[in-house]
Amino acid sequence: MLKVLLNPAAIVTVDTAGENHKRGSALNQISPITGHSIIIENEIIKDIVPDSSLKNFSIDQIIDVKDKTVLPGLVECHTHTAFAGSRADEFRMKIAGVHYEEIASKGGGILSTVKAVRDSSFEELVQIVSPRIRYFISQGITTLEIKSGYGLDFDNEIKLLHLIKYLNEIYSIDIIPTFLGAHTFPAEFKENHQGYIDLIINKMIPHIAKNKLAVFCDAFCEKSAFSSAEVDAIFTKASESGMGLKLHTEQFNNIGGLETALKHSAASVDHLEVLTGNDISNVAESDSVAVLLPGVSFFLNYDYAPAKKLIEADAIVALATDYNPGSSHIADLNFIMSLACLKMNMTIEQSISAVTINSAKALNRSHEVGSIEIGKKADFAVFDTKEYADIIYQVGKNINSMTIKNGKIIFDAIGGKN
Repeated sequence: MLKVLLNPAAIVTVDTAGENHKRGSALNQISPITGHSIIIENEIIKDIVPDSSLKNFSIDQIIDVKDKTVLPGLVECHTHTAFAGSRADEFRMKIAGVHYEEIASKGGGILSTVKAVRDSSFEELVQIVSPRIRYFISQGITTLEIKSGYGLDFDNEIKLLHLIKYLNEIYSIDIIPTFLGAHTFPAEFKENHQGYIDLIINKMIPHIAKNKLAVFCDAFCEKSAFSSAEVDAIFTKASESGMGLKLHTEQFNNIGGLETALKHSAASVDHLEVLTGNDISNVAESDSVAVLLPGVSFFLNYDYAPAKKLIEADAIVALATDYNPGSSHIADLNFIMSLACLKMNMTIEQSISAVTINSAKALNRSHEVGSIEIGKKADFAVFDTKEYADIIYQVGKNINSMTIKNGKIIFDAIGGKN
């Protein structure tokens, strides 16, 4: 069955000529084309052809995208979407000037969300998290990473990973599960850090790997969380178990996390707000994706990651929301793109590359999604504009009108399908 995305105003291909990521100045090259349509066959991009050539194809279905701009389906590569409860009270404290780490040291922060998750049943969590998935889909997101990390014991971490697996089964997008048992130390292990690390290494990771509950293992390397040596031990076990690696690092302090992540060839190193000059070079020389999270800096009124320096150094840079209840209660990827341009000196084109092909690279999926290239999945975000700059210029406004996954319309702003 042949389908056609007919007569768009522009197709922003983010073409990589087979590289499947963009480094440095290449982030500016998003290769928009006009006067073409996209042919889809068996959920795959079959061809991108001049409109005048369409008469040569026997088309079974037309998806009319006239006067619209087509991007690759957006890829959200860093979220903590699987949570319960509210931390609005902590938001009040932040506004009053209380630092995030101080809130955490008093039993707030992650641990307050852990209690809410532990108190929630699987069914309750499905009802809580499902609307968030639908909201991401409405923005044009077709691939979404979700971390565990708010269970922090065996039963509840496994509950969250089963939740993510279930959501992946009932929604049409690809949901990538990440195990973040090393988010912080739970209250019951406050005085026995090694005991919790042993639990992660000897029980959680083997069970998760055996049952294929997570693609990645993540950790939070920070003074208030896990040391670089502790992360090294966890990553060694996860890697041996066949899991990919990601790391929260260099957010507030530089304590060796980046070095550990690069040693283990992590798929991504995320945050990087306090990155130093030498570390910028080390990231740029690696194949790890620098996932920048400007929503956290905005939400906490904190320093932004050195995006421009990373790009100038030839790094692979991606963007994500870091959607979570404490440090970035922001689920709008288009707002993140605007922040990146306004606060981190990224260009519009760099921002687009960072939420498509490079975010896909951060999830080891860039061989199949993240750009509009022949042979890749027919995943598209269709924006109601003739000018792709509008996506970022219209700050905080979602102008995605249609989300297409594997060649099927899964969201239509006019038809209301979601």
